[in-house]
Amino acid sequence: MSRTTPPTSAEPRRTGGRVSRRRLVLALAATGTLLAGTAATSYAGEDTATPAEQTSPFTGLPAEPAPVLAVKIDNASGARPHTNVEDADMVYVEKVEGGMSRLIGIYSSQLPDTIGPVRSAREYNAEQLQTFDRPALAYSGAQKGVDEILDKSPIFNLSNDNFPSAFRRADDRPAPHNLYVDPQAILDEAGEASLSADIGLRFGDRPEGGEPTEERTVNYGTAEIGVKWSAEEERWLASFDGEPAMSTDGEQLGGKTVVVQKVDMPPSDFQDPTNTTPFIETVGEGEATVLRDGEAFETTWKRDNEKDGTTYTLPNGEPMPFDPGQTWVVYEER
Repeated sequence: MSRTTPPTSAEPRRTGGRVSRRRLVLALAATGTLLAGTAATSYAGEDTATPAEQTSPFTGLPAEPAPVLAVKIDNASGARPHTNVEDADMVYVEKVEGGMSRLIGIYSSQLPDTIGPVRSAREYNAEQLQTFDRPALAYSGAQKGVDEILDKSPIFNLSNDNFPSAFRRADDRPAPHNLYVDPQAILDEAGEASLSADIGLRFGDRPEGGEPTEERTVNYGTAEIGVKWSAEEERWLASFDGEPAMSTDGEQLGGKTVVVQKVDMPPSDFQDPTNTTPFIETVGEGEATVLRDGEAFETTWKRDNEKDGTTYTLPNGEPMPFDPGQTWVVYEER
């Protein structure tokens, strides 16, 4: 992997201190900027139009372009509760060997001071994460062949093996479920990581034609991922293996929009000694159920190649609008 120098001061950067999502939303709402469009007031002979406010292409909420960091996150029972998954713009849920599950958090709008627990990368991540062009990837390690694939990809792969100073072991839980990463250290090392940009998602009002839905589960064999609509919180609350998915801050995890994306999962070329490791096919097309506002919408997902983002299209040919906020994508084998 080629290393690069940190960006110049002209490039958007963030501090390493944690930003509270609640404080951010309340502050934006108080100033009248939350989800605001172009503001313009006309006076005779005077043009006072202001530029349209920038929004995150990952959440649809106000945010300036910023470097993209992907973090592979452990989801075994010993890894729970998680730390700062709630601050991710997007959360991917993947099936790994033995029918277990793992998470990938995508961070750009907010950068907490620590994330974890962190676990190993898989072969398909090299293809999947190029959706974000050249993001930084933090992970605990990988098989030699997988590391070589990541090295040859455009991704800035920084693991506990090749950049240990960005990682630490916690004392309150046993290894391997106790590895945490300093995200700012990763982005400082991956100085030319791509800034947040369009990956095919669209945000807007809920369309017509949804099916009222209270909950949905995806079963991987030995792991189950569930989401249940909360009208009170206006989001989908997640569960892992039948138990609420919690943050170390005491907040239940979940997203405003949840995508259950049906994909092929053939065996990977790099196998666990005792269990089949799947390769999750994120290039192609297929069915996806998009959950938002207590309703389910049947859509078609499409990604033409590893350099493209993924689009979600309604039966009428229109893009499926997501509810602004954190999005979860749960891969389900078709």
